[in-house]
Amino acid sequence: MSSSNNDGDNTDSLSDDSDDEFYDLISVGCVMFLFEWLKYVDKEPCRTSSHTGYKWVIEVLNGHEVRCHEQFRMEKHVFKKLLETLTSTYGLKEGGEIPLLEALAMFLITLGHGFTNRMVQERFQHSGETVSRWFGIILKAISRMATDLISPSDPKFKRVPKKIKDDNRYWPYFKDCIGAIDGTHVPIVVPRERQVPYIGRKGITTQNIMDVCDFNMCFTFAWAGWEGAAHDARIFIEALRIPTLKFPHPPTGKYYLVDAGYPQMKGYLGPYRGE
Repeated sequence: MSSSNNDGDNTDSLSDDSDDEFYDLISVGCVMFLFEWLKYVDKEPCRTSSHTGYKWVIEVLNGHEVRCHEQFRMEKHVFKKLLETLTSTYGLKEGGEIPLLEALAMFLITLGHGFTNRMVQERFQHSGETVSRWFGIILKAISRMATDLISPSDPKFKRVPKKIKDDNRYWPYFKDCIGAIDGTHVPIVVPRERQVPYIGRKGITTQNIMDVCDFNMCFTFAWAGWEGAAHDARIFIEALRIPTLKFPHPPTGKYYLVDAGYPQMKGYLGPYRGE
């Protein structure tokens, strides 16, 4: 009998411990729910200025031409044409949250003045999440447009550049050269956990941008976003493999000038030529 009673006491003790753990979990869950509610749902509005970003953009676009150029780095008719082109040709669509006019203004003022996310929040009276998301949306549309705009003026490279033809130092030695390719490192800010691949030979976090330039000093191709540690040759090879990038391939007999960091590929880089 004594043994049986002891077994019962042990069972009751285990049951009490289980109940205590259950109630502890319920308490922790309630605290977490309350924390999330106060943080994301029942929070006091922060961006409450009556002078909203949209009102400010309309004021600038209806004001003096100089004001628009100072704020958005372009004239008013260029701003409106850019918005029209992005919506009609490159898939930019209304999101219902903010007008596209305002979203484009946020994008341009960020690039033109180096605004941080918090500065844009204050100027346009939107949350940081909204600012970041719409910057990405506009950037994607601009990138699609860039593949069409950043391209050779003579896609088939039939004309010899005037810079070569009219200079005895280059003619006729470079008559088949259509441009130059190189990479450039641009400093960037990267989250600490992702920094290692972006630290290259310069010892700082950079992105390696591949650029192609013609003899009129105009870019005919650009590919940004690669880690600073990425080699120029790797970026070049990948550019050739991806058709959507629209790399301007040289026709037979033409070539690009490069430095020693690029592989010598027949039909692409001097002194080798296509056959």
